[in-house]
Amino acid sequence: MQEAPKSVAGRGRAIDLKLRLALRVAALAAVCLLAVAAYALFDSDRIARARVSRIAEIVARDISLQQAQAHWFSLSPERTPDLQRVAEPLMEPGLCIVYQDKVGAFRQGFCSGALANETAAPESYAALYRAIFHPGEPVSRPLLIEGETGGAAIATFDPAMQIGQSWREASRLLSIMAFALAGLCLAVYAALARALRPTRVIRSGLKQLAANDLSARLPSFDLAELSAISDVFNTLAQKLEAALAERNALTRKLIAVQDEERRHLARELHDEFGQSLTAIAAQAAAAAHTAERECPPLLEECRGISRTTAGLMATLRGALVRLRPPDIEELGLALSLESLVANWNGFEKGRTRFDIAITGEIGDLPPSVCASLYRIAQEAITNAAKHAHARYVQLRLEAGQADIVLSVEDDGETTGDNPAPKAGMGLLGMQERVASLGGTLRFERRAAGGARLVATIPNTGMEP
Repeated sequence: MQEAPKSVAGRGRAIDLKLRLALRVAALAAVCLLAVAAYALFDSDRIARARVSRIAEIVARDISLQQAQAHWFSLSPERTPDLQRVAEPLMEPGLCIVYQDKVGAFRQGFCSGALANETAAPESYAALYRAIFHPGEPVSRPLLIEGETGGAAIATFDPAMQIGQSWREASRLLSIMAFALAGLCLAVYAALARALRPTRVIRSGLKQLAANDLSARLPSFDLAELSAISDVFNTLAQKLEAALAERNALTRKLIAVQDEERRHLARELHDEFGQSLTAIAAQAAAAAHTAERECPPLLEECRGISRTTAGLMATLRGALVRLRPPDIEELGLALSLESLVANWNGFEKGRTRFDIAITGEIGDLPPSVCASLYRIAQEAITNAAKHAHARYVQLRLEAGQADIVLSVEDDGETTGDNPAPKAGMGLLGMQERVASLGGTLRFERRAAGGARLVATIPNTGMEP
């Protein structure tokens, strides 16, 4: 039997599909959220600049109005403008408002400090913010009095205050995005786990196929892609099952033809070669009798011919037993296997001890199954006796409700990492017989030394 191919060495551990898709969705969502955060920061800076510009515009208009009123009512220039009147409703933390006259001299100014509980931004964030947005740049608006420039109103925000406010907004936004991203990942993973749940059924079906269970079928799924896989899987399994059934039927026919050819060959050897050996033995005995009376020096050669003939007849009987097993239909499988073990014990004369153990009901097995089990046991015992140099060989036959297990184990020698014998004609014959019955054949190394051959076939009971 061929072993399943081993995994490619050095191949990395595969990533779960649900996790991979969830990570990709998370990465895409993170990029989108970062883009939203960047847009929010740029929009915050734009709003801050617009607010400073609006404040500067309001201050400039109010001071221009005060200057115009002073000119109309001939008021003293030292009494105008009143910057505090316009600054009070506009002031906010970090804001500075300055009034310069037309020659650029400082006349009035108000600044508001930071709140006590304000959190300063980290240095790295502050440096990045300064490099991108240049906070704290003053915004100046001219004072127009009767069409002429009468000074300027300047408004600016404290850079540290602006950076701190941006940091707080960014922190809140990033926190919200982090929770949203985690929730999105969990939701995507759960949705993918539910959608890919049928892949477990597909995997189970593939494992059944790998275990030579071609009766495996997949149900129809809700997803069109998985339903297409199910249809292809079922079609393939059905074709493989039909092909295997045809192959097993052909193998059984070939085995039947082979057994018939063996029986024919056994009859020919018995009728022709056996009779010839019997005649040679009779002639050698007659020659020995004559030589004993008339030519004693030839007596030993005649006896040698008799011994050689006896050895050839013993070899022939062994070959006939292997070519033509006992009539299993008359004796039954149990008696046939016991006779096989007894013959080997007699042949080995104590050099190797053979034992047999049969459990379960095997009397109702089909003749073809019995013949195949006998042939498998015969070949396995022969291999153990001739090639393993074993001192003890045990044959076990266990008939269960579902399977029939035939095992032959020995305490012989095994070389290399693989205890299985080389793929000769005997091994190929065993594999063909087991495969024709829909079973499996495997080899195992025993912990105490030696090897074990195990043939497992389904117990189908009597043939209809």
